[in-house]
Amino acid sequence: MKTLAILLLFLFSCNAGAVPLGNDPDKRKEHAPSKTKDGGSLCNKVVGIINPITNRSENYIFDSALYQFRVDTLPQIKFWRQIMKLHQDSSLLCFAHNRSVIRKISNNEWNIKSDSLKKYYRDSIRLAVKLDSTNRILLTAGKKFFYDFDKTYQNFHNGINCFVDNSVDPWYAQAILLIESPNKLQKSNAGAYGSFQLMKDVARMYGLKVNKQIDERSDFERSAYAASCLIKYICIPKVYKMLDSLGIKEVDEKELWFKLLVMHTYHAGAYNVQSALFTFMPKEGDMNLIYNLWHAQTNRFKSASQNYSQLILAAMLEMNERSKAYSAQPVLVKAKNKP
Repeated sequence: MKTLAILLLFLFSCNAGAVPLGNDPDKRKEHAPSKTKDGGSLCNKVVGIINPITNRSENYIFDSALYQFRVDTLPQIKFWRQIMKLHQDSSLLCFAHNRSVIRKISNNEWNIKSDSLKKYYRDSIRLAVKLDSTNRILLTAGKKFFYDFDKTYQNFHNGINCFVDNSVDPWYAQAILLIESPNKLQKSNAGAYGSFQLMKDVARMYGLKVNKQIDERSDFERSAYAASCLIKYICIPKVYKMLDSLGIKEVDEKELWFKLLVMHTYHAGAYNVQSALFTFMPKEGDMNLIYNLWHAQTNRFKSASQNYSQLILAAMLEMNERSKAYSAQPVLVKAKNKP
């Protein structure tokens, strides 16, 4: 991707009354001040960057909390960032409990090893670092082909505005676009489809046509509307209910941990997320709740569910790096703290 230069290093505050939609005044849409449930601005993390293809100013979500919580230093996040940049012909061997990388290996080199030799190799690694056999060593292939940041970036501007139009925090739009179907429209094994990976029943619930003749999940704006409704009317209320059931009352839905919990719900469903939370019974709403969720496991909340928010964080950091959006952080933090 060509460098996406920062055009505006300020927040498109809802106090300004509008979210920019480019440089064409005829296409600029005005929005009434949009608020989250607790009164926070929907657009307080939106910055403008130049799209090198269209040479226009476009909306982008920059979340400084990723750096404030130093999630970029976590081994799980470092691991997934490497996977996102690694060719599919190669893999990373890592320790399952924290995703610390042991080594990079060619898939051909690994595949020619016999099962017994693979086991011996893993056992020798565990012995060298004094871990017992219960500590799994995983092999994960590169996913550079899937995480096509150049392609998915082109959808951020439209997705952000679609969510704001429906009074839903656009942070969720960018998070979904980054990891659900970033390289092309495709159908998951579970039947989810489109840029926002919606199931048929969810799409139909919010007015999309899905039948043998037409599948409106392929329509970006229609799909974005349904996804924002799912977040607004199902996921966020369900998260409040599950937190209330745990006795967690003081909740700020602008915080990073809350948004990540909503995204886990979007992916795995409220019942499965709640079951996972009940395995460790958190007492407070904070990032530790998310970190513990990475290790929680139930019959229907396993590796893919544990990894979901890790992938979001990794993809956001990777996109910030590619767009140079991280250079906006000091200005954003200063603007946020102005009296």
